[in-house]
Amino acid sequence: MSYSIDTNILLYASDRESDHHQKAKQFMESRVDDQDLLCLTWGILMGYQRIATHPSIFRNPLSAKQAWGNVEGLLSLSRCRVIGEQEGFAGVYAKISNLVGVKGNLVPEAHLAVILKQHGVSKIYTADTDFRKFDFMEVINPLNGD
Repeated sequence: MSYSIDTNILLYASDRESDHHQKAKQFMESRVDDQDLLCLTWGILMGYQRIATHPSIFRNPLSAKQAWGNVEGLLSLSRCRVIGEQEGFAGVYAKISNLVGVKGNLVPEAHLAVILKQHGVSKIYTADTDFRKFDFMEVINPLNGD
């Protein structure tokens, strides 16, 4: 089995000011012993780095070194892989985009969903309900037990 974790869960796990911090942190800590393959994209990781270090978003932003250290911690997990677009991405994206009516804020979610689909990853842990629009995704919110 394989799965992905969306940027928002990574951010909640790092943001001590968030009401979701403790649950997200516990969830992330439980991934260390998970035997399933964790598939991340550079979009997820760069989004984390961008937001976790942004003083207008995080009340106490992480330093670039702290945020990148967290990324490196994920990448060091033996079951972690960074995946990206494969050949034929544009066609798959166009088909799914037309079916779902992707526009505006749904574009990055569709981008991620198609990358995951191309790699056979059907499960994502996220607090973002927009992923439920993609019928090929199993969406689990670890913050509320979905």
